[in-house]
Amino acid sequence: MADTIDLYDDRGKKLKGDVDLQAISPLKNSAILGMVNTVKRTVAVNLAGIEKACKNSSYGGQSRNIPGREVDIDPTAKADKIAARVKELIQVEKGDDTEVVVLGGGKFLRVAAPTRRIEAGAEYVAGMTCTAAALTEALREEYNLGMYDTPYVKNAIWGTYPQTMDMKGGNVLSVLGIPQNDEGLGFALRNIMANHLAMLSQRNAMNCAAISSILEHCGVFEMGQAMGLFERYQLLALAYQGLNANNMVYDMVKNNGKTGTIGTVVQETVGRAIDDGVISVDKTMPSGYKVYKANDVCLWNAYCAAGTMAATMVNCGALRGAQAVSSTLLYFNDMIEKETSLPGCDWGRVEGTAVGFSFFSHSIYGGGGPGVFNGNHVVTRHSTGMAIPCVAVAVALDSGTQMFSPESTSAIVLDTFQDVPIMMNPLKEVAAAV
Repeated sequence: MADTIDLYDDRGKKLKGDVDLQAISPLKNSAILGMVNTVKRTVAVNLAGIEKACKNSSYGGQSRNIPGREVDIDPTAKADKIAARVKELIQVEKGDDTEVVVLGGGKFLRVAAPTRRIEAGAEYVAGMTCTAAALTEALREEYNLGMYDTPYVKNAIWGTYPQTMDMKGGNVLSVLGIPQNDEGLGFALRNIMANHLAMLSQRNAMNCAAISSILEHCGVFEMGQAMGLFERYQLLALAYQGLNANNMVYDMVKNNGKTGTIGTVVQETVGRAIDDGVISVDKTMPSGYKVYKANDVCLWNAYCAAGTMAATMVNCGALRGAQAVSSTLLYFNDMIEKETSLPGCDWGRVEGTAVGFSFFSHSIYGGGGPGVFNGNHVVTRHSTGMAIPCVAVAVALDSGTQMFSPESTSAIVLDTFQDVPIMMNPLKEVAAAV
């Protein structure tokens, strides 16, 4: 018998009922495929940054100054003309899906390289490289730059590449890191820091959960961890934690948001699982303690994943601070295990991730706050798509308590993607595509 779910939006409104679980698969849902395609193709061009670098002769970053090598160009004033030329250079053929949009009154460009360029390569970097090359050529033509000035303009665009593996200090930016930074096979879509994910969703917690969960699970599929019986395991987690299946996350946050705690979300999660027949009492100990068994192991995990997300929203939302997310991930699942004698979310991997995460994000080590972590990070990579969505949501709910806020690290992400439909309304777009 096929699994079916009901999909709801970020306000608890039912979008579509009796949806086959396979219809939300990253391999089949056109909206999810569209999100991945958009992320791979789309880059932001900081024209204002290029102009500033050239006028101040600060190439490859503000600390790299070459006095006397200023180049007087004003690409922000000619943004429309430059955008048209970049599109002409980067498109494969007229009428393809190439997109170049002027943003911020000429300060930025959003460039979506044609899908054909991505498909023609083994990696996803054509969006960055082809845009940077086209922009260099467009500026050289527009300002009739000679052999002595062109390299400096090129450096303002490309940064310190190829002296560095990435385009450090450059002004063509992607939410995806370079492939060399992936800590294993298939980690590219998981290598997006939580601050970026919060900005992609415009700080809407439910949409942030959807975007992050989709990208994480697409990575899980890519790395081969959703094969055979694990496919259902991952899809149920994506559905319940990320896509608000059966309105579970929304309902639990609403029920516990005013006076609830992590503990009350634990109670409701377990209660729902019992009522729905997902778990049942296996035996009662002499002390009265009930040992439970999972009647549906994968669905029990999905309920735990939804509960972990709801607890994050309740706790970090009440605090208006992201720092509580690691302890929420840890103690929600610790209490779930003690309450039921069953494994918590992702078979203990979320709880295990939280232990190291607490130390590295804000304990003795104090790395940099939850917002700078991602699913590719050595500390937070261990859960298969069920920890980072909670971290991203905590960042979306944060009111400015982080040392590195999303506005300081990822403002250009918001400017670039804020009118892209799949990022604005991921729950609605995915539901419409089933």
